[in-house]
Amino acid sequence: MTPDKPLRADARRNRARILAAAEEVFAEHGDAASTEEVAARAGVAIGTVFRHFPTKRDLLAAIMKDLRARLVDRAQSLAAEGDPATALFDYFGFLVESSARIGTVVSLLAEEGTSVEPGEQVRALTDRFGAFLEAARDAGTVRPGVRLDEVMALLTATVHGAVAGAWSDDLRHRTVARVLDALRAAEGPGTRKPRGTDSCAGLRSWGE
Repeated sequence: MTPDKPLRADARRNRARILAAAEEVFAEHGDAASTEEVAARAGVAIGTVFRHFPTKRDLLAAIMKDLRARLVDRAQSLAAEGDPATALFDYFGFLVESSARIGTVVSLLAEEGTSVEPGEQVRALTDRFGAFLEAARDAGTVRPGVRLDEVMALLTATVHGAVAGAWSDDLRHRTVARVLDALRAAEGPGTRKPRGTDSCAGLRSWGE
């Protein structure tokens, strides 16, 4: 497959299925993940997997690239159509959950000789979080005095902990809920209550 040649529609669908299946298989089985399992879960032939991704490193790198694209797409969607009062919290939870899913991929890339620092992925989205923070301030849903560098520090620490510590789903959900609660404005007279807000509002948005 020529890298610069546009893929046909059916090839794009196959590629997307392979990436989604591989992300699941690597998360479940780690280095023991097999091409056969990826192909079976994606519903394609093994040869199709190899045509798109000749080596394991190619596949792992593509998963990371796909994650970055999803993060950008989600930010754009929230900016265009999301509730300004909750976008900051939704995106925080989405980013942590999405990053945690590829923790095994990060480790395997490191073993393959490609170091991936989750913090770098987070910092690349600082401007997005800055806009969401401003919107939350205007809506009165974030605590007074919360600064962007504090939000990014909390986010980076949470992502790093979830990925490097291989937190369980339960621990990750509880930790993110605690962090988001610490950022939210206390309810009181004149405080706007964003629709659908609770401790896990950001978590429920994942995968929607």
